[in-house]
Amino acid sequence: MATPTPVAPASVYREEVGLGIWEHRGKVAVAGMGHSPTNRRWDGKPETSMGAYAILAIRNAMEDAGVSPDQVDGLIVVRAGTTGDAWAPRPIPEDFAQTYAHTDNIEDGLTTLSVEWLLQNMPELTNVSCVMHTRSDCMSNAVVLTAQIVGDGLAKCCLVVKGWANPEGRYGHGGANALAVAPGASQWTMPFGMVSGIPGTAFGFEQYCRRYNTSHDRVAPFVVNQRRNGLLFPEGFYAQHEPYQLTVDDYLQTRWISKPMSLHDCDRPIQTAGAYLFTTAERARDMKQRPVYILGHSSQRWTNRSSIQTLDEIEASTDLMARKTYEASGLTAKDIDVFNPYDGYALFTQYYLEAFQWHGVRRGEAHDFYGDDIRVEGPHPFSSSGGNNGNGRTRFWMHTDCIQQLRGQAGARQIRLKAETAISGGPTPGGADWTVWSSSPD
Repeated sequence: MATPTPVAPASVYREEVGLGIWEHRGKVAVAGMGHSPTNRRWDGKPETSMGAYAILAIRNAMEDAGVSPDQVDGLIVVRAGTTGDAWAPRPIPEDFAQTYAHTDNIEDGLTTLSVEWLLQNMPELTNVSCVMHTRSDCMSNAVVLTAQIVGDGLAKCCLVVKGWANPEGRYGHGGANALAVAPGASQWTMPFGMVSGIPGTAFGFEQYCRRYNTSHDRVAPFVVNQRRNGLLFPEGFYAQHEPYQLTVDDYLQTRWISKPMSLHDCDRPIQTAGAYLFTTAERARDMKQRPVYILGHSSQRWTNRSSIQTLDEIEASTDLMARKTYEASGLTAKDIDVFNPYDGYALFTQYYLEAFQWHGVRRGEAHDFYGDDIRVEGPHPFSSSGGNNGNGRTRFWMHTDCIQQLRGQAGARQIRLKAETAISGGPTPGGADWTVWSSSPD
C-alpha cells in the first residue's frame, strides 16, 4: 500500500509571539500563478469538474512562470473543496469516471482534492518528491505552508493548489447539517441555527455596533466597493457571469440571513480553482515573471471560552495576529501599501482592518473609513481584490491580487498609490494565516 500524503505538522507554522523576523525573509518568491474559469455550480461535464479546473490552474501557473513540469519537485494541496453537499453516496458520473484516474475516495476530483489524484492525472509531473496536504481548507494556510517548505529547502520549485466545488449550488447541505438529530454538545447549538460561522459573526457584529455606536447600513460602502473591484477582476465570477454593479439600495434592501447579517454580507459559492508556484528568490529571478517575495508569515488557532467568540475575544485574537505578522516581516502598518484581508462575511472584515491599523484605522473607526474613498483610484484602496464578496467564494482572490498589484499586472484594478508591499490572509478571526509580500527581497 502506498504511503498516504502527510498533513503538514504544526511545527511548520509560525504561531508563537516572539519568534522575531522570519528566518527566510526575502529568500522565497512566487514566480507563477494560474486560475481556471469560474462557474456558479458544476454542470456535470468532466472538463468543468473541480479536479479538471485544478489541473488547468496548475498548468497555467507553470506557464505563467515559464517552468516545465519536470522542474517541479513539490506539490501542496488543499483537500477540502466544498462547503456544500458531499458527493457520496451518489454514483460518480460515468463520463467523469472514464476521463480520469481515481483514488479510493469516490469524491476525489469532485468535492475534494488530493495529491494522489493530481499526480495520477498529471503524469507530466515526473519529479515531485515533496508532497503535503494542508491542515485546513484555506488557501491562506497553503500559502504560508508552501513558503516555509521552500524556505526550509524541502522543495525548490513547489506548486500549491486550491479548488472549490459547488455541485449543488448552495451552502451547508451536507455533514452535520443533513442529520435528523443533533448529537452530543451540538444539541445546544444546532436546533437554534448555530451550525456555521453566520450566527457567531452576527453576534460579534451586534456587539461591535453597540460598543462603537455604529450600524449595519454603514457597511454598505465596503460591500458595494467589493463588487466594484470584483468587476475589475477578470478571473472572478461576477466579471465573467454577472457584470452588474451592486448598489447601496441593493445592499440595504436585501433579506436577512441572521440579523444583523444580510444576504450581501455573505460570499457566494462557486466552482473554480487557483494555483501558485513558489521557488527560491535566486531561481525566481531567472523565470518569466517579476518575482514577488515573501517577507514573513504567521498563523493562529484561537480557542474560544464558549461556543461563540465574543467581541473581546475577536479583538484580542486579531490584535495578536497582526502583532505576529508584523513581527515576522519586520514591517509596520505604515510600511504596507496593499491590504487584502478576508471577507467571507463582510461583517468581520473591519476587525482585521483595525487590528493591522492599515492607514491608521483603530478600533471602532472602520465604518468611518468605509465611508471615505476606498476605491483603487483613491487614497485608501482597501481590499483591492474585491475579495470573496466581490468575486465568489475561493479564499484565494486576496493573494492573487497582492501578487498582481506588486507585479503591476492588476489592470484597471491597479492601485494608483505605491504598490511595493502587501498583506493578505484569513479566514476567520481567531483561526487564520497571513502572508507579507514585497516587490523587493529587502
